[in-house]
Amino acid sequence: MAPQLAMLVSTPPNFVEGTAMQEPQVVVTGFGVISSIGIGRDDFLTSLQAGVCGASPISGFDTTGFRSARAYEVPGFDPETLLRRIAPGDFGKVGAQAAAAARMAMADAGLDPASVRDERGVIAVGTTCGESLDVDALATAEVAGGLDRLPTALARRVHPGRLPVAVAAELGLSNVAAVTIPTVCAAGNYAVGHALDSLRNGEAEFAVCGGADSVSRMAFAGFYRLRAWAPEKCSPFDRDRNGFMFGEGAGMLVLETLEHARRRGAEIMAEVAGFALNCDAEHPTRPKRERVAQCLSQALRDAGATPDEVDVVFAHGTGTKINDAMESAVMADVFGAAPPPVTALKSMIGHTQGAAGAHACIAAVLGMRHGFIPPTVNFVTPDPECPVDCVPGEARTARVRTALVNSLGVGGNNAAVVLRHPESLPEGLPEGDAA
Repeated sequence: MAPQLAMLVSTPPNFVEGTAMQEPQVVVTGFGVISSIGIGRDDFLTSLQAGVCGASPISGFDTTGFRSARAYEVPGFDPETLLRRIAPGDFGKVGAQAAAAARMAMADAGLDPASVRDERGVIAVGTTCGESLDVDALATAEVAGGLDRLPTALARRVHPGRLPVAVAAELGLSNVAAVTIPTVCAAGNYAVGHALDSLRNGEAEFAVCGGADSVSRMAFAGFYRLRAWAPEKCSPFDRDRNGFMFGEGAGMLVLETLEHARRRGAEIMAEVAGFALNCDAEHPTRPKRERVAQCLSQALRDAGATPDEVDVVFAHGTGTKINDAMESAVMADVFGAAPPPVTALKSMIGHTQGAAGAHACIAAVLGMRHGFIPPTVNFVTPDPECPVDCVPGEARTARVRTALVNSLGVGGNNAAVVLRHPESLPEGLPEGDAA
């Protein structure tokens, strides 16, 4: 490990003038997931264990004229079957997905929204494009009839600031700090980190956080023109990888202080042990190796963890030549000659943009609970520039006690989350089905 990085993980967390400052520990008690390989905990878990690839021909918009048009869309998402309080037409697809995943997360946590309406809470939703399908529809209407013919219903709901409003309205929560975090591909991790900070700082006792995005013509056309779009599937770390592919859906987690979770007898799935973010402040799409390594090391420091404690890294793993080679080099910088297994969830669910970090955190929690590492599917040929154990092809049985989730956003926004198995928490936790 480079000396400067070793220093970043050698100092205990929250250490000020020789005195350790006690902050509330923060835990995951539930989650909701909507993805191309499953809606809900059971379907998502089964697909992770089976190594399912969710890539398919795009059905959400007309792709006439494009040589290739595949993505990781969510089949069978019906908001009317999942939502209870809001009318799906009041919000776009992305808001409906965020609200539905939040509803699932609260149910998964055994937390009745009515029981926390008088408590301080946080809702944080990360996104890249917000209601991008509505933006597409508005653009089509403008081309066809001019600005005077824009549908007012779409114009009202297109602002990304409405995403956490959809969650709050669906859960009937008004005593919450609701924020949208638009840090692109790292936004899901940013949302988890924002919730963690709020809970640690005593600003809230519970949080609903994560991200949501959809596959849209706007984003597809842009990256297609940049020749960054994979024609068939996303193949991270493979020698012949040829780009990334957007996915869609939502991932939302319920976080609570340990005291709050214990007080209500909640089952604890994992501890959110550490978080860090930084910005390259350099190139909009080419991550800076040194800054990414520093971000990962700072997250470990915040968790009070050393590199050799990490059992798996959930890589950003986009399937592009530059990103995967850079991340592989970062693994050596942070972990030395023998890094832990590195898996790339985007091979299965695509790049879910603002939801990517949240989806990876959920996959990490499931890996901890059920004793496995999800695979990097579509991997065929090793690449000398990516000398990592990417768990190719099939899920691997493993004892996962500490997981590191990496997210990199356009503009140089880096964010990392450290999750820890609940066995490391103080005595007195409710027993779960941990592996």
